[in-house]
Parts: sequence; structure tokens; C-alpha cells
Amino acid sequence: MREMIVVLMIVMEISPASAHGKDAHSSGATWTFDPWIVAPLAIMAAAYAFGSVKILRRTALGDGAFALQLGFFVSGWAALAAALTSPLHWLGEHLFTFHMIEHEVVMAVSAPLLALSRPVSAFVWALPRRGRHIAGAAMNSAVMRRIWDWSTRGLNATLMHGVAIWAWHLPWLFDASVTDINLHRLQHLSFLLTALLFWWSILWRCSRGLAAWHLFLTMLHTGILGALMALAPRVLYVAQTADALAWGLTPLQDQQLAGMLMWVPTGTVYAGAALIMLALWIKASGSRDFSHV
Repeated sequence: MREMIVVLMIVMEISPASAHGKDAHSSGATWTFDPWIVAPLAIMAAAYAFGSVKILRRTALGDGAFALQLGFFVSGWAALAAALTSPLHWLGEHLFTFHMIEHEVVMAVSAPLLALSRPVSAFVWALPRRGRHIAGAAMNSAVMRRIWDWSTRGLNATLMHGVAIWAWHLPWLFDASVTDINLHRLQHLSFLLTALLFWWSILWRCSRGLAAWHLFLTMLHTGILGALMALAPRVLYVAQTADALAWGLTPLQDQQLAGMLMWVPTGTVYAGAALIMLALWIKASGSRDFSHV
């Protein structure tokens, strides 16, 4: 725990290398060291590492199962860190196209990998003994159980994630997040948290058939949103596309490319996940039917 506090103190001393605003765009592509982004990422990695070591010392968790969960967590954490701190983030400040890539990496790559890793136990075990007892009691309280049960129901998680996506892509709110760093942080946080709830529901809560349906629904509504941006006859996101000309694109072309990215590649991720869930559902149904023959 002391180590995590030291990491937080060190990171909070680092000034952000870039922020949304014209005065931060003078240098070339660079990594972003926003303490409100880097500190949680550092604490997240340290907590998972410390907690995992404690779990391995106290349980007979199979090496294969642990290695798989570790691989999912490292991959998901790396994707999240790359999206929020690498030059991709800096590029997203200039072009809507890269900003869209950043968001989709957070929601459609990092979030499912982190959900697959099931890191909550490791995070709790990273706490000192008293902290573990307090966290365990809080998580097992009736109120928290009801909140978690409601939040991870398939329909509820899908709707919350959908509302977050559509609300933040309202042109006036999206442009506001481009010019206000606090709104931008809140945007990323809401995308990540609702995506984690959505993928947790898909992977661990819903039946495979129901999970496929929610994935299809998400593919459908994000595809519609992407199509609206790609096919719009005029620029909707004025602040976000303001730098497009400097990169050889018109503002409308930048918006159209961003919309196409949400429409096709991201839709393919959801469609692929839905097909996997359908295949698992059909396989399980077939096995049950065969067992009754």
C-alpha cells in the first residue's frame, strides 16, 4: 500500500504534456502525462500486481488460469494506457478520426479484456487487512449487491452504455469536451465505466443467446450513430474538426472518416463477439439436446 501511495505522489507532480486547447498544440506528437490519467493507471497496475501476488501465495489457483487472467489484464491495461497517454491521444486532439480510434480502443478493446481478467479480487487483496475487511463488507452489503445486480443486468448495462455513447456524441457536448479538459476526462471515464459494465454483463451475467442479442443491439445503434456522422451533409463537430485543414483534410472529411470508423470497424468487433456468443449458445444447446437422446 505504501508503494501505491508513493507512485500516486510522484505522478501527481508531473504536469500534463498536453490538453485540449490551442496553446498545447505547438509541439509535435508526444505522450500525454495528465496526472488524472496516469495516476489511476499506475495505481491500477500496482494494485493488480500486489493483489495477484497475495492471491497466489494463499490459494491453489492453477497456473494456466492465472496466466490467462494475467494476459487479459495486461493486454487490457496496455490498450487503455496506449489510448489515453500515447501519441494517439495527442493526434486525437487534432483530428476527429484519431479521437474516434482512441474512444473505440477504450470501449471495444480495453474494456472487454479487462472484464475477462476479472481483476476485482486482486484489487481487494492489494489492500491492507483492515482495508480488505472494509471493502469486503461494503461489497457484500445489501445496498451494493442491489446496485451491482441492477447495473450488470443485460438490458440495463446495454442501455447505460448506449446512453453514454449517444449523449457524449451530441455535437455541442462533444465539442465542449474538446475544449474543456475536465469534461474530456469525464467523457473518457463514462465511456470506460459503462463499457466495463456492458462487457461484464455480456461475459459473466447474461446467457450466451441474450449476450448475442445485446451485442447486436449495440452494433446496430453505434452503426446508426456512425452513419449519421459519416453521411451528414455538413460539419456537426466544429471544434473537434477545427485543425483538419492542417492535416490535409477538410473538416467534413475528418468527420466522415470518424463516422466510418464507428460504423464499420467497431461494428465488426460487436458483430464478431455476437457470432462467438451465438456459436457458444448453439454448441451448449446442441450438447444438452444430445444428452437427452
